[in-house]
Amino acid sequence: MDLELLEHRLVEAGEPPYRADQVWAWVARGVRSYEEMTDLPVALRERLADLVPLSTLELDREARARDGTRKALLRTADGHPLEAVLMTYRDGRRSVCVSSQSGCPLTCSFCATGSMRFGRNLAASEIVDQVLHFRRSRPLSDWRAPSAPLHASFGAKAPQITHAVFMGMGEPLMNVGAVLAACERLPAIGIATSHTTVSTVGWIPGIERMAREGPAVRLALSLHAAEDGLRSELMPVNDRYALADVLEACRAWRRARRRRVFVEYVMLAGVNDRYEQAIALAEALVPREAFKVNLIPYNPTGGGFEGSGRAAIDAFRAALRARGVPATVRLTRGRDIAAACGQLAARAQRD
Repeated sequence: MDLELLEHRLVEAGEPPYRADQVWAWVARGVRSYEEMTDLPVALRERLADLVPLSTLELDREARARDGTRKALLRTADGHPLEAVLMTYRDGRRSVCVSSQSGCPLTCSFCATGSMRFGRNLAASEIVDQVLHFRRSRPLSDWRAPSAPLHASFGAKAPQITHAVFMGMGEPLMNVGAVLAACERLPAIGIATSHTTVSTVGWIPGIERMAREGPAVRLALSLHAAEDGLRSELMPVNDRYALADVLEACRAWRRARRRRVFVEYVMLAGVNDRYEQAIALAEALVPREAFKVNLIPYNPTGGGFEGSGRAAIDAFRAALRARGVPATVRLTRGRDIAAACGQLAARAQRD
């Protein structure tokens, strides 16, 4: 929902200021219409339905993977496509992967989004509405009035969104103002700041701003190579912000926020998965306690790469751990519907 437009319309209607908070309380809980907002006058509900859309986005289509992952292709009011993904886990986590741009102006060679035409930055309301799209996907019978605290306002079977990751389409820190504004709104939906992760290719001005402004969300760095030449081949942004400078910015963020930086490393067979490359990565990540590596199995995007085999991934992880660098292998979700890491926008591009 466009909250600025909402506030403007309410002022025009002569409504008291607290009405905007009432509406947002309902929206954050995932209502699908103004009719459900029972503590608002009926006439106001009818008027708002004509004046302020409940969402800034429209659903084009949605796909469901065999593992339960859901991917939504959404469009902005001016027609720009974007994708968002809901991932569910056995431990109860329900994590939404959101986009911060329609397309991406950067051209990482292993990422499908980089081959899509860039549209524009998304507004904070358009980012939040991606989360709310999945928040609304539950039976009306599970809703209760928002007079009770957030954690108590749902039926026992109503699903809760627990995590958000800015790892969808676009480079979040090229749109850092809207991203931070969206992060400020997520706790009202039930997503704690400590459960929100913003990923970046190493956009230093955005990292520096995150160190001094906004909520203390988690930071993830898409690294993918510890040597500048190879990293520039995979990620041309490295020519603008060299790896050594990016890592120093991450260390400064860590000192300011007192949180560990998560390092994302997609495993490409014969490209960045050799033993000596694991050693170079371990040597770059100092101090050790400042970083944790997430090794990502490559998901096909039509970019001409092949993913590393399980043995190569395990050996790479073992080399990191032997040198004191925490490392895990990320669980792949939604690959069969092109919803996995690096695959977003492939379907939107064919529309």
